[in-house]
Amino acid sequence: MDTSFTIRLLNNSHCQQIIDLILPIQQIEFNEPVTINDQPDLLDIDSNYYKTGGCFWGIIRNGEVIGTIALIANGHQTGTIRKMFVKKEFRGKESGLAQQLMETLKAYCAKHQICHLYLGTADFLKAACRFYERNGFQVTAPADLPTYFPRMEIDNLFYYLKLC
Repeated sequence: MDTSFTIRLLNNSHCQQIIDLILPIQQIEFNEPVTINDQPDLLDIDSNYYKTGGCFWGIIRNGEVIGTIALIANGHQTGTIRKMFVKKEFRGKESGLAQQLMETLKAYCAKHQICHLYLGTADFLKAACRFYERNGFQVTAPADLPTYFPRMEIDNLFYYLKLC
């Protein structure tokens, strides 16, 4: 397998490629009845991520987006991780791509004094849960989420990580 790739910032010019990566993973691989209408943030990356002081990164391989991670800056030195996806054939510890995305996001947080990270996921995504836990995230109760945490309907498990 060709392992050459780059992690770079994505923007509105990449919306269709991001959608083409994420929707099949959600709909086909995980059988979730989610559509683009449920995630309008994917149609305007610039406003929904950069405007808040966050970012949206992608792994690019041969011109194709094969992985993503995004950060919404919520203020209060707090961020929300969103859109953590890696194409199936590039997942796992062997490739290390998800870990590199996470390290990129954490480095951005350190540089921008974002000390508290939250994320929501679905409890049936066992590999994702193990990944977050390996990265130091702790399960947190929904009642303990900040009021400004942007919840998604599918999420039923929430994580928190203190960075600084």
